[in-house]
Amino acid sequence: MKIAILGYGTVGKGLVDLIDNNKEKRNIKIQSILVRDKNKYKESKYAHLITDNIEDVFNKEFDILVELIGGLHPAYEYIKRALEDKINVVTANKDMLAEYGDKLVTIAKENHVSLRFEASVGGGIPVIKPLTESLEGNIIHNMYAILNGTTNFILSKMYDEGLSYEEVLKEAQQLGFAEANPEADVEGYDAARKLSILSTLAYDRRVYWKDFYLEGISKIDMKDIHYAKKMGCKIKLVGQSKLDDKKVSGFVRPVLVDNNSLLSRVDNEYNIVVFNGDSVGEVSFVGKGAGKEATGSSVYSDVIDIFDNRLCNIDSFTKEKIKVEKIIRNNCQALLRFKSPKTEEILEFINTYVDSYDIVDSNDDELVIMVYVNSEYKINNILRLIKDEGYCKESKKLLKIS
Repeated sequence: MKIAILGYGTVGKGLVDLIDNNKEKRNIKIQSILVRDKNKYKESKYAHLITDNIEDVFNKEFDILVELIGGLHPAYEYIKRALEDKINVVTANKDMLAEYGDKLVTIAKENHVSLRFEASVGGGIPVIKPLTESLEGNIIHNMYAILNGTTNFILSKMYDEGLSYEEVLKEAQQLGFAEANPEADVEGYDAARKLSILSTLAYDRRVYWKDFYLEGISKIDMKDIHYAKKMGCKIKLVGQSKLDDKKVSGFVRPVLVDNNSLLSRVDNEYNIVVFNGDSVGEVSFVGKGAGKEATGSSVYSDVIDIFDNRLCNIDSFTKEKIKVEKIIRNNCQALLRFKSPKTEEILEFINTYVDSYDIVDSNDDELVIMVYVNSEYKINNILRLIKDEGYCKESKKLLKIS
């Protein structure tokens, strides 16, 4: 069993450790390891296999290319080349799958090789294989998930320790949970890419990540946390999608969840994915969403599946892209915050347009209301009318999901 590894960072080292620790079970031979600067690895046990030249990799014979360098380019070109050379590929690259999954799956099929990507969603959580194999007989109606460990860590620390977003982000960067440029995580892009991969496979339609409603956590402040606690809730960055009458709706956004809900109990770097199938009902998968050992485990399992000729159906990536509805059309509730409010005028609007509501807090600085309506459109319309009338300095909305 011969493999080539592109990337020797956290996940790459985790994979190599697993290969070393399981030599008695599986004799996997590493042919080469591609890095950016091989001089950094002169003392490595595998220094003799390490190269910074991609041609050194492809000049050797191997059965599987394991891509762990991330990003779109040159990862896409390397994987495309391997598939066209009839070499199987394992990747953890959710960015590339969300953008080019259709092209790569087509190339893999044309060349009768495998493209596997368990580690691209949920880190160490086995979720792709259960979705495409164990749940294949089900119609998946909807899913909801916490798919980004960085944002979950930040929100957990804000809630538990009363620290501001800026303070926790700095700590997350120091601990290695957040990148120097955290935009992809904190603005929801990472979670949306993962949700699009799961939705594509679950609904057998190509769902593009940029079509979801996207809202990150960078504007969550300590007053949001205060009001969440007051209502017995936590704030989580949640990805949710739904298939209804051959239409898909979905979002990635910070939402309020009850303290007794499944989502509220998933904290820090842990992730959760929940599917609702017509036969199996609700099933959930919880585990570490990142890390050396956890993600390395998912990559290793894909390598073994290819060697054992265990195939999965990923044709959904080649289907026509489906339009995604961004707004919740069914009954929903939301916490509305109005800064420097004209309270009487706002409440008059609320009484006119809202099915029911509760006043959470009211003072000269802020009016906070929980509203209950039959569509998010109604909430957005109320906020627009109040803004147009100049009845507050600014407004803010946090959906609550059950």
